[in-house]
Amino acid sequence: MQLKNLIGKKLKAIRLKNNLTIQAVSDRAKVSANMISRIERGLTTPSVEILLRLGSVFDKSINYFVEEIETTHEIVYSKPGKRSRSVFDDDSNLQTESFTAGLRDPQFTGLFCVVKPNGSSGDVDMFHPGDELLYVLKGRLKMTIAGETFLVEAGESLSFKSHLPHRWINMSEQETHVMWVLSPLTTI
Repeated sequence: MQLKNLIGKKLKAIRLKNNLTIQAVSDRAKVSANMISRIERGLTTPSVEILLRLGSVFDKSINYFVEEIETTHEIVYSKPGKRSRSVFDDDSNLQTESFTAGLRDPQFTGLFCVVKPNGSSGDVDMFHPGDELLYVLKGRLKMTIAGETFLVEAGESLSFKSHLPHRWINMSEQETHVMWVLSPLTTI
């Protein structure tokens, strides 16, 4: 199933299960009703920021929306190339493999991310509840957090409170590989 159709199907199902209108979800997530409608109809793939906001409404992680796994386990062992994969935007700036796919009620989301050369989170800061940790395995990532800039290179890490406005860009002429960990999201 195509990612945007999977996300749309899951969003609509959880919205209806919680007896919420599109407008109610829009108000709680601070995402336009039009965008939610487009996501539910499989017309667009939402950004990571929008998925985080939608997840906070239902107390779900990004994994809930992007994984087709029906069963969960208390132990998950994964190998390179065999993990659940996702692309979070139409330009393919960010591709991920989930370390936590299939884990029952995870308290964090762990991802292996491949950021294309000059790939970025966009020109607008994002923010959401929780904590983040990133560890650069290869390449270089420029992180701007609350106006402060960090150039995170291979072997270096950065952790921060996700409610601080932040954005990122790959400052390398090659792919940048990052292990990214997000703490649980709380309802806004």
